[in-house]
Amino acid sequence: MNPAFSVVIFTTIAGAAQGLVVVLALARLAGMAVGPSFISIALIVAEAMLLIGLGASFGHLGRPERAWRAAMMWRTSWLSREVIVLPTFIAIVALWWLALRNGIDGALLPLAAIVVALLLWYCTAMIYACLRFIQEWAQPLTLVNFTLIGLSSGLILASAMAVPWSQPQLLRVTGPAALAVTVIAWITRTLALRRNASLKHKSTLQTATGIRAPNLVQQSMGMSAGSFNTREFFHHAGLLALKNVKLALIVLGFALPTALLLWGVMAASGLAFVLAFLVQVPGLVADRWFFFAQAKHPQNLYYQVVS
Repeated sequence: MNPAFSVVIFTTIAGAAQGLVVVLALARLAGMAVGPSFISIALIVAEAMLLIGLGASFGHLGRPERAWRAAMMWRTSWLSREVIVLPTFIAIVALWWLALRNGIDGALLPLAAIVVALLLWYCTAMIYACLRFIQEWAQPLTLVNFTLIGLSSGLILASAMAVPWSQPQLLRVTGPAALAVTVIAWITRTLALRRNASLKHKSTLQTATGIRAPNLVQQSMGMSAGSFNTREFFHHAGLLALKNVKLALIVLGFALPTALLLWGVMAASGLAFVLAFLVQVPGLVADRWFFFAQAKHPQNLYYQVVS
């Protein structure tokens, strides 16, 4: 598939914002000594990230003014459900912030934030996992990785923010939690990458054309010029570029953050958590880009240039 930059940014930044809000909500429900002012600032950061992600998602629409129509198919479409759940989550975060500003610090809004954040991860992941003809996505690890990577980035962001705002009790919990979740996310993402690299696709040139010749080779993309098919469903990146992006997502998205988090936990270094966040951001963008690029749409059997 051709990774749309707007969708890459949306899924990356919204996932991290969800993770940050879940961390804050869990800390509040656990009765941790976290300053209300810190929670308010963190909620503002999360809200801004969600709004930026929402704005970025409009970049993938041909007619942005008709975006509201995306919610009309909520009975059958996971995209429509996401379109409904995302503004709901944004509203809950805003209401929680307003409640704190007015001295209201109950458990209802944090609990609702956790539930809706999990529901949003589920809807976003199912947009891709429900597409059975794209075998790279149609697997349980798609949902697992969306959730774990979002939690990992949210925990690292919360830890990085706890350093300048002097929240030692929060950092003592989020630091080890970030390390554990990042390692688990690394493992599950590696499993998904290995599975997808060894896939034997059900659709082949033989099944697509009905020609049973064993040495069937595509010689052209089926038309004299580019079209929606050739632009939208294939990334046109070379094997070397794919290899470099895969290396970047492993090193920057998981390996280096894990090493920095280990340093932060073992040496009680606040700088390590800030560096882990700065390193992980480009790694997660690379991971999301590769998530889309690795998926092979069956239509490319007809339109992709082979030789």
